[in-house]
Amino acid sequence: MHIIIAGDGKVGSTLARQLAAEKHDITLIDNNHSVLTSSMERLDVMAVHGNCAAMDTLLQAGVKDAELLIAATSADEVNLLCCTTAHGINPKLHTIARIRNPEYTEQIFALRNIFGLSMSINPEKQAAREIARLLKYPGFLRRDTFVKGRVEIVELRIEEGSKLCNVSLSDMHSIVKAKVLVCAVLRNGTAVAPNGNFVLQEGDRIFVTAPTENLTILLKNLGIITKRARHVILCGGGRVSYYLAAQLDKDGVAVQIIESDHNRCLELAELLPNVAVIHGDATDQNVLEAEGLLNSDALVSLTGIDELNMIISLYAGSRGVPQVITKLGHAENRNIIDNLSLGSIVCPKDLCCNQIIRYVRAMQNQTGAAVSLHTIADGQAEAVEFMVDERTLHCDTPLKDLKLKPNVLIASISHGSKTEIPNGNSTFRKGDSLVIVTSGRGVLHQLNDIFA
Repeated sequence: MHIIIAGDGKVGSTLARQLAAEKHDITLIDNNHSVLTSSMERLDVMAVHGNCAAMDTLLQAGVKDAELLIAATSADEVNLLCCTTAHGINPKLHTIARIRNPEYTEQIFALRNIFGLSMSINPEKQAAREIARLLKYPGFLRRDTFVKGRVEIVELRIEEGSKLCNVSLSDMHSIVKAKVLVCAVLRNGTAVAPNGNFVLQEGDRIFVTAPTENLTILLKNLGIITKRARHVILCGGGRVSYYLAAQLDKDGVAVQIIESDHNRCLELAELLPNVAVIHGDATDQNVLEAEGLLNSDALVSLTGIDELNMIISLYAGSRGVPQVITKLGHAENRNIIDNLSLGSIVCPKDLCCNQIIRYVRAMQNQTGAAVSLHTIADGQAEAVEFMVDERTLHCDTPLKDLKLKPNVLIASISHGSKTEIPNGNSTFRKGDSLVIVTSGRGVLHQLNDIFA
């Protein structure tokens, strides 16, 4: 598929790398020569230097023959104009625009046909939604939901003194007393597809699949605190903080925002009348302690600088804050990050890219496309939800009689409201939802792709 990506920033370059790896024909547009040159050296992509909202530049990029345009520059208005112009040239073109300004939310939805938008994405709003979920259901480093929230894949770290230290997966049930499936383990930065003899060690990050109610039992029996946050400190007053504070305020959570820019403090105070906005430096431990850090249930570091977010989260963790969440714009070097006590890590760029990748795969396979898609284990595996339909092979065949591709695991089967962690005798039929975990190089465009 010919895809044009306008904007070679964090989102654009990540999408270009992922989509090029899936054998799409990618053309990057940017007005920065050096950035484009770097991308061309690293990736198998074409590049066009120029203004992505200009008709001549879009024509040079091949917009007439393209099937999808993704506008991900730093300016919302440029992204909108780019999509509108491109759609005017090629009415069959699918367009996705990154729109971050809260003021545009309503009109983007109301006027999406006029703008020629197939989809708009807001990384900051997605990040705020993800953080709100983590605060609502603490205990896990990350939660990815499937089957309308009935099935989850969660991430846990095996800490020193954990009940799971030096326990084999075959003995895990005697400790957690709930049926769960460890579908992947990250050890020393490498993802492993474990079997029953795999022994968990301190420092492992494990990815566990189960119905939501079973995960509650798992947390309880592991002795992990699950108290819902009632007092949250947000460090940084950017867009993620705005969206998150508005959601938490709606949920009845007491919120404080610490922001160093005085004018931004005044804006936030006007936009969020029920939220305490403090003018101060969140990297100053005296400011944090004066604002009740030791009595807070959670701290979320949301400044625009990754290094500051890390420092704030490390300090909060050292002071015993029950839940710490760190926003990172660059989360690629996980070998370094994993050795730091940063709590849960949320990367808006990754959330945004996952949503776009799912849209691209759905375009390729309109029927039977993935219902949801999440990358796990630092991008070394994917968890994909599919619906079983009339075209699905091997319905009503026991799993033990199926031949799956290497590195493919059926993690859960949902029959209506009932979800099971499958065994060899489990079967699926039309209407069921399957969550598939794959660490292979091949892409799962549809459910039948799992079969050898």
